[in-house]
Amino acid sequence: MQLADLYEKALRLEWLTVEEGMFLFEHAPLAELMEVGHRLRMMKKPDNKVTWIIDRNLNTTNVCIANCKFCNFYRVPGHPESYITDKETYRVKIEETIRYGGEQLLLQGGHHPELGLDFYKKIFSEIKEMFPNIKLHSLGPPEIAHIAQLGGYTHTYVLEELMKSGLDSLPGAGAEILVDRVRRIISTGKCLSDEWLDVMRAAHQLNLTTSGTMMFGHIETIEERFLHLEKIRQVQSEKPADAKGFIAFIPWTFQDVDTTLKKIRRAKNDTTPEEYIRMISLSRIMLPNIDNIQASWLTVGKQVAQLCLHAGANDFGSIMIEENVVSAAGAPHRFTYKTIQDAIREAGFEPQLRNQQYEDRELPEGIEEQVIAY
Repeated sequence: MQLADLYEKALRLEWLTVEEGMFLFEHAPLAELMEVGHRLRMMKKPDNKVTWIIDRNLNTTNVCIANCKFCNFYRVPGHPESYITDKETYRVKIEETIRYGGEQLLLQGGHHPELGLDFYKKIFSEIKEMFPNIKLHSLGPPEIAHIAQLGGYTHTYVLEELMKSGLDSLPGAGAEILVDRVRRIISTGKCLSDEWLDVMRAAHQLNLTTSGTMMFGHIETIEERFLHLEKIRQVQSEKPADAKGFIAFIPWTFQDVDTTLKKIRRAKNDTTPEEYIRMISLSRIMLPNIDNIQASWLTVGKQVAQLCLHAGANDFGSIMIEENVVSAAGAPHRFTYKTIQDAIREAGFEPQLRNQQYEDRELPEGIEEQVIAY
């Protein structure tokens, strides 16, 4: 293989194979890889804007039987610290989110063994009754699969019912690495790769917008990262012509602080800043059919994320008014609506507030700035 040939193939928007992607990961100089990633980004998004969003990550429950070895957030059923979020808590936190300028709720939780479809339909309906304009970017394929299993439903039926109740888009939660060898080790109670992908296929058939993710830097091999990218790309190619499908892809690094995965499997996040930037560029290169690539500042920090904007990423994600899961494993970084815009400008780009559909949005007047403790 020749690097120049692979660069040209990527710039023609052709699909690189897993082997070709691995070759670039292992041999391409970072500066060249960043240049190709950035050129592809400019072909997709030919302006100097970097998008961002204001939303809140709120959890329905921390009770979970999925047994993910990288999660410090969950509690087993009956644990004294377990909870199910009540209606009044949603009201208070959504009102606060709106004061901070947010219009979206990232609503996720655990695999609670007793909470099925009716529970989530009730939550979504109640939230929409209280706040008709709030957008629900909620759950994820493993939770959809869990709800379907509890009720004996199809994925399509669960998604249709949740959409009727207010679901606006489906996050790419629980993807981790879409290779069963990895999933059987790190998340024994979650759906396997094919089911995760099938939930996304069902969502795309219903014209429900989704996002794709990848958590890397633990026990996976480099080849398995590229198999993951290949599977995401394939599912995107199968979507109906009028559907957006995966509207964005977000790779982020395993956070290892106090996790069972680190204690038992000795999985330690040794991902370097260079490696993360390399994976951002390769995500852009391997996924020519996905428009938006997001840099995960939450897990890699401001400076690395800023460099990613010159390597293929065009989105800076959310200020995350609240986030409990990744933070519980050691992700310390935070932004306000002011500092995230400052960071984008410092990197040489124009900040543009967006909604979940990646449509431009004006910054609301008179919004409050949340107080962040570092």
